[in-house]
Amino acid sequence: MIFPPLIFFLMLAFFFMAIFLLPFLLVGMIGEAFIRLGISPSMIFWLLILTLLGSLVNIPIYTMESREVMAEQVISYFGMRVRLPRMPRRQQTVLAVNVGGALIPIGISAYLLYKMEFSLGMLITTGVVIFAMNRLARPVKGLGIAVPGLVPPILAALGAYLLCPPELRAPSAYIASTMGTLIGADLLKLKEISQMGAPVASIGGAGTFDAIFLGGIIAVLLS
Repeated sequence: MIFPPLIFFLMLAFFFMAIFLLPFLLVGMIGEAFIRLGISPSMIFWLLILTLLGSLVNIPIYTMESREVMAEQVISYFGMRVRLPRMPRRQQTVLAVNVGGALIPIGISAYLLYKMEFSLGMLITTGVVIFAMNRLARPVKGLGIAVPGLVPPILAALGAYLLCPPELRAPSAYIASTMGTLIGADLLKLKEISQMGAPVASIGGAGTFDAIFLGGIIAVLLS
């Protein structure tokens, strides 16, 4: 299933955010913490681009009975907007996993956890983000679970800055922001999905993708 998690101009804005970071990465002004863990500046840039492109791809994993499904409408949430995809069936919600908003961040986080030293501060920060997202996430009819996009990365950056050693702040912020959002907002709210009339409920997709992508941007800046 291919469709964007946000309307076109917001996706374009995220693309230009990644482009804007490229020269700073190449001259070494940012990204040092990730370089120490074996992720080169060019790789950081392409991971951001792949996250953005991968957000177009949703892998269906389950179909559940739902209330009357809303489709082909523009839904607004926390200042973000998304156009719901056309779905041929009614009374069903397709549960999917977003490639750019879930699979790629999970893979990056697993790699970072493997390469970095253990950090109690990172665990505490991730726990705070999970709790905050679980409390702040709200159901949006026709869309699914939505979160305020700036809250997870800001919480993660603040927690990493206060609780983690300097060399671990950036990877800790990335893990806390992305995994905290996926766990707190998506996974812990799955039981509510069938009540929202969403044609597709994508883990890491519309509703949470903006928070996950911005978490990557802020982690790179923090590095």
